[in-house]
Amino acid sequence: MTGTLPRVLIVEDEEIIRELLVPSLREEGFNVDAVATGEQALSQLESVLYDVVLLDLNLPGMHGMNVLSAAPATQTDAQFVVMTAYGTVDTAVEAMKLGAFDYVNKPFRTEELLLVLRRALEESELRREVARLRARSGEGFRGRIIGKTPPMRRVFDLIERVAPTRASVLVTGETGTGKELVARAIHDVSNRSRRPFVPVNCSALTETLLESELFGHRKGAFTGAIASKRGLFESAQGGTLFLDEVSSISPAIQVKLLRVLQERVVTPVGGTEPIAVDFRLVAATNEDLDQKVRSGQFREDLYYRMNVFPIRVPPLRERREDIPLLANAFRLRFAEENGLEAPPILPETLSRMMAYEWPGNVRELENVIERSLILHAGARSLPFEPQAGQAVSGGASERRLMDRARAETWNLDRLEREYIMEVLDDQGWHQARAARILGINRRTLYRKIKRYREEGLLPEGPANS
Repeated sequence: MTGTLPRVLIVEDEEIIRELLVPSLREEGFNVDAVATGEQALSQLESVLYDVVLLDLNLPGMHGMNVLSAAPATQTDAQFVVMTAYGTVDTAVEAMKLGAFDYVNKPFRTEELLLVLRRALEESELRREVARLRARSGEGFRGRIIGKTPPMRRVFDLIERVAPTRASVLVTGETGTGKELVARAIHDVSNRSRRPFVPVNCSALTETLLESELFGHRKGAFTGAIASKRGLFESAQGGTLFLDEVSSISPAIQVKLLRVLQERVVTPVGGTEPIAVDFRLVAATNEDLDQKVRSGQFREDLYYRMNVFPIRVPPLRERREDIPLLANAFRLRFAEENGLEAPPILPETLSRMMAYEWPGNVRELENVIERSLILHAGARSLPFEPQAGQAVSGGASERRLMDRARAETWNLDRLEREYIMEVLDDQGWHQARAARILGINRRTLYRKIKRYREEGLLPEGPANS
């Protein structure tokens, strides 16, 4: 266990039992909360992470079985130990089918209860350790998500922390940062990894089509429904459903999605019988959902259901030191996929890459490397040629260039070369435009480029006019 006290929630309507159990468990080193109803239990589970829930099945109002069934919709990864009246073994077995770890019969001895609780804690720690080992193994996500900077190490830590739980996860970040990779990593490290990972791009589907895809439909439910179709909620049974661009979901679908998250049942379009579903939800967006909630475009209750465990993926400009790792990984991968040689990327080129803003983030870097590798096959080294129109503003670019020059104490030749390369990159290597911006004629620029290539600072390749 970690250095913090294991946290236990007691759900018991009899006050005398709560008054006996709370001090007894605290004396044994547990951090204990106690509630009297199932409704109160679910409220606690929404806001507090517990290690073990000691649940009485015979509760007033919401029955203990219903609490157990509804628990996956909360963020808890707690082990449930149910308390049953003596002689109701069948009920206890049914509870274990719903996910309870074990049961104790009332009346019970404190020693017996402590033994079960400690075994439940050991099981929780074992699950978390398995998740950590999966993450660090050769098959783990660290081999697929590249990064060693502090912002990425934080993302890795959050993945390992949330993966073994049942919590819904909201992954946020700009376009191209790798949100789906994070979602897949959560699935791969979880105990659901052997079940399906089902991705769906919500923005690519109309409202009607998205409803049919998510919930499925019955034959004849609408024009063109010539056969029944199973929905993605059912396809993700036991696994993970990844809703990308979730901010684009219409209000009508938001209502239905909320019901699924609350009740864990779906009703196909044109159907009447609800179908129980068990899936882990990971959603992603590149928009500010909090702002959409404030403006009334997104349901607040659904937002909080999805945003149980948020993970923000940083843009590439916040993790510039990862750019050389990413660039070289893409270089080797695309060379192998296309049957090409993999020319090296010179330190000077990597420096220019690290100074670029990368508005398209990792996806843009990936595309730039693939394009460069194909266009400059057989070159001595790969150039950095961002697509025209995507360069950063001149003022910001020049300020960064001067900051680097001062920090690295460049001489005048180095400063001139870096500035010329930056202008050429900004202009998509159109030499006529670059020469006008630099205030020199094309012949002078051509001679400088030729000298840089002869000195091995630029690859051989076709020059743009």
